Amino acid sequence: MKRHSQAYDYTMILIGSALFAASINLFVVPVNLYNGGIVGLSQIFRTVLVSRMNLNFSFDIAGVINFLINVPLFVMAYRSLSRKFFLGTLLSLITQTVCFSLIPIPAVPILDDVLASLIIGAIVGALGIGMTLVSGASGGGTDIVGVYAALHWKSFSVGKLQLLFNALVYCLCAFLFDLPIAIYSIIYAAVYSFVLDKVHLQNIEMSLMIFTKNPEIKSRILKDFVRGVTYWKGLGAYTQTETEVLVTIVSKDEVNDLRRMITQMDPKAFIIVNEGLQITGNFIKRLVE
Repeated sequence: MKRHSQAYDYTMILIGSALFAASINLFVVPVNLYNGGIVGLSQIFRTVLVSRMNLNFSFDIAGVINFLINVPLFVMAYRSLSRKFFLGTLLSLITQTVCFSLIPIPAVPILDDVLASLIIGAIVGALGIGMTLVSGASGGGTDIVGVYAALHWKSFSVGKLQLLFNALVYCLCAFLFDLPIAIYSIIYAAVYSFVLDKVHLQNIEMSLMIFTKNPEIKSRILKDFVRGVTYWKGLGAYTQTETEVLVTIVSKDEVNDLRRMITQMDPKAFIIVNEGLQITGNFIKRLVE
């Protein structure tokens, strides 16, 4: 199976993390909304320090607070996940911290409509963190816990865990600030989580049913993709010619490579792809390398 180079992955992590930070500073903060997860918690601490305790900073301190809260989560990533995941996540968080501090927050919102601003911010932010997750890292915070949970409990996803943690953050928002701020922030979190689960391809299971006359394809799936295959002999009702029927389950990010390999080996192969599966059994999610 084709894998991107480490340089490519790190470039995607840098771009994705910068996009996420930009979405917060340009679209979320100007309309007085709060991100979910650890970043949202950091924003709340920042607001309390600045507005309630009258402390002044020359830059947005939320990024630094976010980094400090993530330190124990980095220990979890290092011990429980892979070295590449740890290094990629560290790079992502450093990039976020720098961008949070350097990207200026507009004095006047770019978009006057709060709903439009939160939707754009959620989509851009989720795409950014999605790029990071697809590259084998995370954006830190609840992403680390989400990847860990998704690896150990099949019904979990990064987006679902974020939604649960966000509920706690926004309850705190409702208590400390105005209720409309919490409500709009919840809408932002829902859009963000929905888009993130669609972008995080390694967390989406796909089934492929393959009709082929090449008996070597199943061996290549086992060897190159390290995925299980079930097959049986079939017979075309019209042509009365024998064919092999293969069924395999892969992650969505593997589908294009698998389909390319199949068509190279058998240009006349017939492939059916299904999404939105509920898998019970020994299916390995490759969220980290």
